[in-house]
Amino acid sequence: MKKIGVLLHGNGVFDGSEIHESVFTLLAIAEAGAEAVCFAPNVAQYHVLNHMTGEAMPETRNVLVESARIARGNIKDIVDIKVEELDGLVMPGGFGTAKNITKWAFEGPKGEILASVKALIIDLIKSGKPIAGLCMSPTTIAKALEGTEFHAKLTVGTTSEDSPYDIAAISAGIEAVGQVAEMASVREIVTDENLKIVTAPCYMMEASIIEVRENIKQAVEKLISLA
Repeated sequence: MKKIGVLLHGNGVFDGSEIHESVFTLLAIAEAGAEAVCFAPNVAQYHVLNHMTGEAMPETRNVLVESARIARGNIKDIVDIKVEELDGLVMPGGFGTAKNITKWAFEGPKGEILASVKALIIDLIKSGKPIAGLCMSPTTIAKALEGTEFHAKLTVGTTSEDSPYDIAAISAGIEAVGQVAEMASVREIVTDENLKIVTAPCYMMEASIIEVRENIKQAVEKLISLA
């Protein structure tokens, strides 16, 4: 049975992992006959947001502890993950990837990335193991590859359909760190066959929960085929 890593970064779209995308990822991995291995960085969240009002709350939370809610407690610290034990990696979206793993949400492509995440992504690529980045997570892949010999084709969506986010600006940021940004709708995925990187827009576009589910299933199935 193939073991597919799932990198989480909190619990909730605005300050952590997008819950729908995370659950659909786990479902798609199971449907493909593989085993999910959930892990997250053991760091403090950048902030905690009230998901009804969008306002910051006067408290602190831990990314690993919050991610454990999605994983039903079956989760590891990223520093305990070895590339040899994984056949691939899926990175669900949510703004935790751009707040807790990188600082893209605040500093754009100039923001730093956690060393542990950068190292894991590069080691997977060097080992020829596939990675799937969903929603906003392609920006984290882009940051991980910045300054390396790898230049990946990635997508966060398309400017030709409705999106709640500035797809053009985010795509420009991906290009600014040496990667190639491609346009894709929520009905499509982009695959870099050379680097074995699959990306899917998901909730970066105005999409129904059914469309997001199908987009993730499409991406995970492609990832499994590359593993």
